[in-house]
Amino acid sequence: VQLVESGGGLVQPGGSLRLSCKVSGFNFDDYTVGWFRQVPGKEREAISCISRSDGRTYYSDSLRGRFTISRDIAKKTIDLQMNKLEPEDTAVYHCAAWDSVWFPPSSYKYWGAGTQVTVSS
Repeated sequence: VQLVESGGGLVQPGGSLRLSCKVSGFNFDDYTVGWFRQVPGKEREAISCISRSDGRTYYSDSLRGRFTISRDIAKKTIDLQMNKLEPEDTAVYHCAAWDSVWFPPSSYKYWGAGTQVTVSS
């Protein structure tokens, strides 16, 4: 199983970024796949996911409306569109996969190395 993120970078407050995660070694009906972010010294923060059972999307209450998750089954990618970014969104963003259909999950089974997102003027 591999998850490889891309698309991070430096963006000004109010700007947008689109992250992408290429998965391999499994299919989307094997695991729920989503995103979490982490700032050094802080807990992981679940962002969003797409359920393995029915493809429904779920979001953190605090991020719903600014972030949108999507997937391309043929390309085996999971994207995260992030709009109206704020300095508080600065973090390493990780793509992850887990067994349950719950969000947020109690634990992540697999995750990628992450991509840095920095929101600053």
